[in-house]
Amino acid sequence: MKTATTHGARTHARAQAGRRADAMPVVPATDWPAPPCGAGHLVWAETVAGGGYTHRAVARGTEIRLTDLRGDACAHLLLHADGRPWERLNTADTVKVQWNAYLRAGRLLLSDQGRVLASLTEDTADGRHDALCGTSTRASNTARYGDGAVHSNSPAGRELLKLAALKNGLEPRDLPPSVSFFQGVEIRKDGTPVLTGSAGPGGSVTLRAEQDLTVLIANVPHPLDPRPDYTSTPLEVLAWTAAATQPGDPLWDATPEGRRAFLNTAEFLAAKGVR
Repeated sequence: MKTATTHGARTHARAQAGRRADAMPVVPATDWPAPPCGAGHLVWAETVAGGGYTHRAVARGTEIRLTDLRGDACAHLLLHADGRPWERLNTADTVKVQWNAYLRAGRLLLSDQGRVLASLTEDTADGRHDALCGTSTRASNTARYGDGAVHSNSPAGRELLKLAALKNGLEPRDLPPSVSFFQGVEIRKDGTPVLTGSAGPGGSVTLRAEQDLTVLIANVPHPLDPRPDYTSTPLEVLAWTAAATQPGDPLWDATPEGRRAFLNTAEFLAAKGVR
C-alpha cells in the first residue's frame, strides 16, 4: 500500500493539497467564491455536511448567515459568551421575555443574564425555525434509526454538540437546550408541537453577534422529523465582520423587552471597557 510507510503516507497526504470536498471549511475564508453582497471581510466560510457539525469563536458584531442549500438542513445552534461559559443561550428566557415562541427576523437570542447574545437580522426561510424542542439525543436516535453515536450513519445532535463544545474548552454540563433553524415547529391549541418542515432550498437566516461568542452548530434531522430514514442535507455557514447593534437601530427599540436586554448588554460591556 502507498500509505504503508511513513514516507508513503506523507506523499499521499501532501498530494491532497488544494483538493476540495463538497463539505469542508474554506481557508482562508476570503477565498470563498461568492461572498455575500455588501458583506465585510469574510472570517468563516464552510459547508457542513448532513450529520456534521462546526464551531467557531466570533467577535462582537460578526454577522453569521446560515443557508439551507437543498431544503433538508436543520441547524441546531448553541451560543456561549466567549470565555464565560456560564453565560449561554437560554431558550426559556428567549421565548418568555419576548412573549413569543417563534423565531424570525427581529427576534433576539438571550442569555439567562437578561442580555442579548445575538439578534436575528434577516430571515428568508419563512420563520421555519424552532426554539422549543432542542436537538436529538443518542437514545432517541438509537430508538429511531438504530444508532446515535458520533461516527455512525445517524449521529445525534447532542453528541455532535458535545464534540464541538470540547474543542472550545466546554463540557457536556455546559450544553443547554439549543434552537433549530430551517425545520419549523408549530404549537397547536392543545400544546402539541407539530413539525411544519422546511421552507425549501435556499432559505437563510442571518445572526448578528452582540457579544464575543462561541458558536456551536450541529446539522442533523429535527427530533420531530417523522421520516424513517435519517435525512439531512448540507448547511452553508458564512460570517463576516460588521458592527453590533447600536442605539438608534430599529432593532434596539423594536420592543420594550428587547430594549432592556440591549441596555443590560451595553452596561455590562461598558464596565469591561467595550463600547
